[in-house]
Amino acid sequence: MCQNLTSKYNEIGTGYNRTRSADAYLTGRFYSLLRPPHAGKNLDIGCGTGNYAIALQNQGVNFVGIDPSEHMLDVARYRNNSIDWRLGAAEAVPALDGEFENTIAMLTIHHWSDRQKAFGEINRVLKPGGRFVIFTSCPDQMQHYWLNHYFPRMMAASMCQMPTIEDLISDLKYFGFRLIETEKYDVRNDLTDFFLYAGKPRPTLYLEPAFRRGISSFSSLISPTELTTGLRQLEKDIVTGDITRICEKYQSGAGDYMFIIAQKKPTAIEGSPSTS
Repeated sequence: MCQNLTSKYNEIGTGYNRTRSADAYLTGRFYSLLRPPHAGKNLDIGCGTGNYAIALQNQGVNFVGIDPSEHMLDVARYRNNSIDWRLGAAEAVPALDGEFENTIAMLTIHHWSDRQKAFGEINRVLKPGGRFVIFTSCPDQMQHYWLNHYFPRMMAASMCQMPTIEDLISDLKYFGFRLIETEKYDVRNDLTDFFLYAGKPRPTLYLEPAFRRGISSFSSLISPTELTTGLRQLEKDIVTGDITRICEKYQSGAGDYMFIIAQKKPTAIEGSPSTS
C-alpha cells in the first residue's frame, strides 16, 4: 500500500470509531458466510481499528488483524489486546503459508496498490478450502448513489478506485479461488458502520463533519469547493423536501454493496502466475 494512503489512515484514525463501528447485521452475515471453525486462526485483512475482528472474536472466532496503519493498530490494541494485530499490507501479508482458516476483507480492496498480488498473497496464507469473504461496492452500484447529484467529481473519483465485480471474480479465479456466491446488500436504516453510502436513508448525516471525517472519499477525494457547494444544495433540498424526489431518481435493484464469497481450491494450481 502506498505511503500516502497509510498516512491518510493514520490521520483519519483519530476519532474513527466515533462513526465506524461493527454493524450487527454485517457482522452476522460475515459469521454466516464464513461458516467459521472455532479452532484455528482467521484473518481480517485491512482491519483498521479492528471493529469486525473484535466483533467476530466476541462470537468465538479467533482472528488476526493486519493493517498498514500503525495508528489504526494502536487503537485496535487498546480496544482488545488479546487479538494478534500485525503491521502489514495485503500485498505482503506477514503470515506463514496456510496459516489461516478464512479471510475477510471489509471495504479495503479499493485501497490495495496491487490487487492481483494481494490475491496471490491471500491464497498463500489460506488453508486449502478456506473461504475469502469480500465486502465492497462496484461502479455499477455506485452510479446509482444519490450522492452523485451533489458530489459528482468525488463520486467519479471514488468509482475509479473500485474494480468491477466481473474483474474481481476473474482475478479470484485466476489466483486459485472458486466463486461460491455473491450477495447484494442494501443500506439499512439501522446501519451503525458509517461508510460512504451509510446515509442513503438518512441524508442529514452528510451535514455532520464527524460523519464525513470517517469516510475516505470525503477525506481525500473532494475539493473544498465541491464540498461546500454540494452540502449547501443538500441542506436546501432536505429543507424543501426535494431530496425525496432526487433519491427516487437514483433507485436501483443493483444493491448498494456486495458480498463476494470465494474459496481457495483444495489443491494448489500448478504453474500459477507469479505475483511479483
